[in-house]
Amino acid sequence: MGYRVTEVQPTPNPNAAKFVLDREITQQPVSYFTAEAAGDDAVATALFAIPGVSSLLLLGDFVTVNKSPKTKWSEITDKVTSVLAKIA
Repeated sequence: MGYRVTEVQPTPNPNAAKFVLDREITQQPVSYFTAEAAGDDAVATALFAIPGVSSLLLLGDFVTVNKSPKTKWSEITDKVTSVLAKIA
């Protein structure tokens, strides 16, 4: 059963957005700064497969996605939501 994004919140960093989920994704904070660092984390690996995603923070009931400065949020927001919905 995937995660439903209930809200996308801006952050002080214009290249980061907080995707609030319908339930907890992890109890401990987990950060990945590269796709390679994500290793076998299925959620992180799937999110890094989205062009423009540059780093991730997973904590509690949210995922903060950082994008490359040249990528527009309109290009990745729906993809992030879709990936999270499909995660088992």
